[in-house]
Amino acid sequence: MEIIVAETYYPKPSIFLSPRGKVTLGGAVTIRCQGQHQNMMFLLYKDGNPNALQNMEPAGDVAEFPIHNVSRRDAGSYSCYYHSKLYQYTWSYPSDPVELVVAGSEFLKPTIWVSPSRVVALGGNVTIRCEGRQRSMEFFLRKAGHPNQQVRMLPNGTVAEFPITSVGQEDGGSYTCDYHSIADKSRWSYLSDPVEIIVGEPSYPKPNIYLLSPSGGVFLRGAVTIWCRGQHRGVRFVLNKERHHFPPVDSDGFEAVFPSNNVRREYGGSYSCSYHSRSEPFAVSYPSDPVELVVRDPSLPRPSISLSPTGVTAQGADVTIRCQGQRQDMRFFLNKAGDLNLQRLMDPAGDGDEFHIPTVGRQHGGNYSCSYQLQSEPFVSSQPSDTVELVVGGGSESPAPLGLTSLIIAVVSAAAASLFLLFLLMAFVCFRKTRARKGAAPRPSSTIPLQVLKAPAQQDPVYASINKGKETQTLSQKPDPGTDGLTYTELDRQVLQAKQGGPAPEPTQPSVYAAINVSRGAPQ
Repeated sequence: MEIIVAETYYPKPSIFLSPRGKVTLGGAVTIRCQGQHQNMMFLLYKDGNPNALQNMEPAGDVAEFPIHNVSRRDAGSYSCYYHSKLYQYTWSYPSDPVELVVAGSEFLKPTIWVSPSRVVALGGNVTIRCEGRQRSMEFFLRKAGHPNQQVRMLPNGTVAEFPITSVGQEDGGSYTCDYHSIADKSRWSYLSDPVEIIVGEPSYPKPNIYLLSPSGGVFLRGAVTIWCRGQHRGVRFVLNKERHHFPPVDSDGFEAVFPSNNVRREYGGSYSCSYHSRSEPFAVSYPSDPVELVVRDPSLPRPSISLSPTGVTAQGADVTIRCQGQRQDMRFFLNKAGDLNLQRLMDPAGDGDEFHIPTVGRQHGGNYSCSYQLQSEPFVSSQPSDTVELVVGGGSESPAPLGLTSLIIAVVSAAAASLFLLFLLMAFVCFRKTRARKGAAPRPSSTIPLQVLKAPAQQDPVYASINKGKETQTLSQKPDPGTDGLTYTELDRQVLQAKQGGPAPEPTQPSVYAAINVSRGAPQ
């Protein structure tokens, strides 16, 4: 065997299939290799075979390698080289590989996706999944430019898993998968669509993801938009979902939208998004937090809802809300108007479920409805039931805050004190005005006591009238009808002053004081 050491000089050629795409058994395909120089010798290689399959000396810069009556053995990855006819040791770089897929029409192409995201940080873990339509199949994972394929045999399942741990730069690239029958290896599927894994440094913060949908929910054959927003401009956004592969979206701004105008049942599920730079070396983000899309199916019967007890419910009582459906495999959700969070009920044993509120408070009042999701399709929901209103009554209004109560008490106390002082002031003014009308008279000296004269039994007491130079006269003891049991006496101030040895004052009007009859009862 001769070993040839070549000086790499020419740029690599390009390679492609004609017609492009999949090739059926017994069909024909042509592999074309195009260089950048004239009068070159072109050679075609297949991965796994060290020998050149064909060589060609075209007049121009394109060589064609036809394959007639394609068989399974022709499937694989091809590349090509070229060198100068004059200088055989001056070669080009090898072309990028092209995959020739030979598929029969027996099985539909599988679905391929990457979990949790096909945008992966260095050292992370991902799993490539390939789902077929048949059981008892053998699955093959193929990476573009890589001669070795991974194989998974699934006697009973339909989803093959290909985990990649501690992802490195070499794990990035384009992947496809296909499968064939274990019993008859000549029966193959079509090749899946490609999925690309982007590996890079986690230099970008994770994005935010939002679900933009009508207020009534997302219905089958309706519209929905998923919006992903990052923190860098000019990046490429990727939408992630189990069992789905979405084409990436390039954005010159901070966000990207993923619209859908014909929602199907399989669109329901959990979504996340990532973004990365558009060129190598890649800078990537971690996946966003997930958001769930639940698709409403109008063909599912609406559930019914009831409240026990009915009517106005007293605070502290127990309430039961019951949801009823028409199937056995349902999971119920309770919704309160104005509350965006669905309350999931327990999985029922039959066709209904109950939600208990052990101690009702005013915060539980409102309108309630319920819906259900099928356990076999957890992201497909019925339309909501009619609403039922929970009215909570009884009890007093909520007490005012402590600070407000103290303020009210202080204001009321101050107002009451002000009114009382005003009343006293008015009473004092009225008293002064009354005395002024009657004429002011000085009080008798404290050294001259005013004595109460005891009257005989069954008689009213009287006061004495004292007057200088006059005899003491006893006034009639018969009370005036208008005095209500009072007897009056006159005191002569001049006589009192003379008794004390002082000068006689100017004549004044005598002062009249009332005598209260204490021996009698209250006036009749």
